[in-house]
Order: sequence, then C-alpha cells, then structure tokens
Amino acid sequence: MSQHKNRGALPMLTLTLPIAMEQFFRILVSSVDTMMLSSFSNDAVAAVGLVSQYVFFLTLIFSVIGTGCSIVIAQYLGAEKSKEELNHISQAGALMIFIISLALSLLVIFGTAPLLACYELDDSVREYARQYFIIFGGICGFFNAFNLLQGAILRSYGYTGEVMFVSVVANLINVLGNALSLYGWFGLPVFGVPGVAWASGISMIVSCILCAYFIRKKEDVAFSLKGISKVPPKSFRLVLSIGVPTAGENLSYNVSQIVIMAMISTLGTYAMSAQVYTQTIVRFVFALAASIGSASQIKTGYYVGAHQNDVAYKKVFIYQLGATACSMLLIAIVNFCKAPIVSIFTDIAEVQSLVCTLLLFSAYIEFGRSLNLVYIYSLKGAGDIRFPVLYGICSNWGIMVLGSYILGLKCGLGLIGFWLAIGTDETTRGIVMFLRWKSRRWQKHALV
Repeated sequence: MSQHKNRGALPMLTLTLPIAMEQFFRILVSSVDTMMLSSFSNDAVAAVGLVSQYVFFLTLIFSVIGTGCSIVIAQYLGAEKSKEELNHISQAGALMIFIISLALSLLVIFGTAPLLACYELDDSVREYARQYFIIFGGICGFFNAFNLLQGAILRSYGYTGEVMFVSVVANLINVLGNALSLYGWFGLPVFGVPGVAWASGISMIVSCILCAYFIRKKEDVAFSLKGISKVPPKSFRLVLSIGVPTAGENLSYNVSQIVIMAMISTLGTYAMSAQVYTQTIVRFVFALAASIGSASQIKTGYYVGAHQNDVAYKKVFIYQLGATACSMLLIAIVNFCKAPIVSIFTDIAEVQSLVCTLLLFSAYIEFGRSLNLVYIYSLKGAGDIRFPVLYGICSNWGIMVLGSYILGLKCGLGLIGFWLAIGTDETTRGIVMFLRWKSRRWQKHALV
C-alpha cells in the first residue's frame, strides 16, 4: 500500500470486520478466563476482580496516547503529509508511553501493598491481588502500554486485519497459559494466580513483538525510533489535545457505571446478578456497532485530512444506518432465542425472568447506542473533541445516573427504571450527536 494511496477508498468492510472479530473474540476469552479462574478458587476470582478495576484505569491512561495518535495520523494520511511528519506523531506517542508506563509501573510495584491495606480482605485474597497486580500491572505494564500504542498506529493506517491477528494469537496464548498455570498439565506444578498474571503478561509481550514486526514489514507505516529526541513540541500537543479529553469521557462513563451498580446493589443479589448477565449478553450485540464506529473514526480522519468534507458528511449517515440495522437485527435475534441463552448463565427462575425482561428493553438502549457510537467516533475522527466529550459527561450524570436514581429507586420501577434511564441517555445523546454532525460544525475542528 503506497503512502499516498487514497485511503478514503479503503472499503469499510475491510476496516470493520477485523475490528468486530477482535472485539467478539476478546469478550469471549474474557468470559473463559473468569470461568477458568473460578474453577481454581473463588478467592482468586475476588482478588483479580478487585485489581482489575485498577488495571482498567492504567489501560485508560495508556489509551490517551493511542487514541490521540490514531486520530492525528488518520488526518495526516488523508492530507498526504510527509513520512517525517507522520513519524513525528508516532515518535511522540512512543516517548510519552515510555515515560508514563515506566512511572506507573514503579507506582504499582511499590504502591500495591499500601493500596490493598485500605481494604478489609482475607489474607489469601490480599496475597492473590498483590501477586496479580504487581506482575501484570507493574512488571508487564510497559508491554501493555506499548501494545495499545502499536495497535492504534496500525489501525490508523488501515491495517485492522493485522491487529486482529495479533489479538487472536495473544488471547490464545493467555488462555493456554492460564490452563498450564491452573490445571497442572504435562506434570507441571500449579502456579495459580502468579501463573495467570504471567500468562497475561507474556501475551502482551508477544503482542508487542508481532505488532513491531508488522510495523516494520509495512513500508508505508512511518514509525522509527531514530531521531526520537528531535520530535517537535507540536506533535506532543496534538496527540494530547485529542487523547486527554477522550480519556476523561471514558473515565466519567465508567465511574457512572460503578455508581449505578452501587444503586442496583440496594435492590438485592438477584437484581445485581440479572444486571451482570444482561450486560454480558448485550456486549456481544453492541460490539458490532462499536466496530463500525471505530472504522468510521478512521475513515472520517482520512476524508477530513484530504479536505473531502462533503464525502465524509454523506458517508457517516450511511455508516450509522448500517450500525443501527445490525444492532436491531442482533437484539431481535437475542430476544427470539433468549430462553436458552439465559439458561447458560443461571437456573434461578427469578433471575431468568429479570434478564428476559431487560433484554426486551435493551432494544431501546441499543438503538440509541448505535447512533451514539457512530456519530461520536466520527466527530472525534474529524477533530471535534470538546463538544461530544463535554455533552457526554453531562448526559452520563444528568440523565443516566440521575434518571436511574429517580426511575429505579424513587419511582420503584427497579431494574426496568435503570434500563429506561440508560436507554434515554444513549438515545438523547445519539440524537444530539446526529444534530451536531448534521450542523457540520465539526468542519472547523480539522487538525490539518
């Protein structure tokens, strides 16, 4: 692929399909991981679950750089910037990732014990949590960070298939490593939680090596560490101006989810279980819309960088219709087959009934989410970051969290009230982002 190829002509399916397959596979492996760990020890599940929220926040910080690089590179490619200018963006990302990951890894290694001392935990849970977080979050933190950056760079050049391949290989290594650590195959000792942590870490190391191989193999991908000390300050500012607000929005959304789960916990164990099971099922539904959104962001960056705003304007409407159609079809299939699907997760009749009811209301949520994902990703791809981020944060708390409290708890609608509030947040936000895209105000936010 030539550096100056018309990347806007890259077929949407070529970008979307590998991202979707990667998403589906990752969700599947995550579920398998939990099941494997639960067969070893409930204390281990609790420990890994506890520190996983901190691993997520580390990943969120690392993704600041990856997201910023991806959007800037896409627009630079559309504008046919020089290989040197493209390389400066990748180098800026690499330098920031190195400094941030080194600082956070040291913080994890030396700060895990004081952190866990803040919790009332059984000794076994505390030790499992300490082992897992220090190994995966600390020692292997750099590889996790650099893997995210390299994957983002490859995607921005349109090489989503290569990133999917790397993800599949890494996840298979993770599952195999877990099995070897927990089941004592081939006469090996049972390594337990440290083995599981190293399996995850080794999968990240392999990912880094494979991504580096693909970056070197693709001649049009500008990423060389030579001359990294001479990166212009503008490159750092551009990456951070995109990445930091996006991370703030993601952080706000996930904290709001924690608050909602805390409110749901007051409804009892059955309600919490039903919430978790339903979310697990619908994750497979919106993964496809999220993949179309990610591909839309890349394509929009190409078009806006090439000053083809009219093309971007029309194409995004088509992408949104495709995402909405896919989401509605998938949620209809899930509802049609929900009895056998729900029985996989639980045999408690009350929980099954709750999940089946929530799956009906999921159609409302997934309609809004499909709008939301495509338009927000496209606005960001165009460089319009501030508006979707600020509106998203206000909507999360003003509609989703407050609405959940009023409908779910005060009005006594229970879980249905929570899902109505979540659906209203997604749908109103999706409509506002549609109007933002239609207004074409995003055109003045181009980075090039």
